[in-house]
Amino acid sequence: MPITHPNYANLDYEEMARAIGLKAKHIPLLIASFLEEAAPLLETIQSAIASKDYGTIQSAAHSIKGSSGNLRFSELYDMSREMELAAKDADASFEYEAYFEAIRKAIDTISA
Repeated sequence: MPITHPNYANLDYEEMARAIGLKAKHIPLLIASFLEEAAPLLETIQSAIASKDYGTIQSAAHSIKGSSGNLRFSELYDMSREMELAAKDADASFEYEAYFEAIRKAIDTISA
């Protein structure tokens, strides 16, 4: 999966709710929770990349992958998955920093 630059600024809560099987009024709460949990995970990933702590990268990327998948943020899910799998294999040639920046920027486009 190549790095993508998704923009989630114009989310359709009704469409998201249908895809997830919830009411649209619950979507802002889910998004706020996602953003609250993502912030420390991003810090963890950034620190783990600097120290080449593949286990921590894998775990934090897995968490972002799961949450973004639940909310149907497909591109964010795919990039987090790629990072998780590379870290699982301790792949030193993977572009962790580039993926991290793309993931961070994608999350920055999301607002509750």
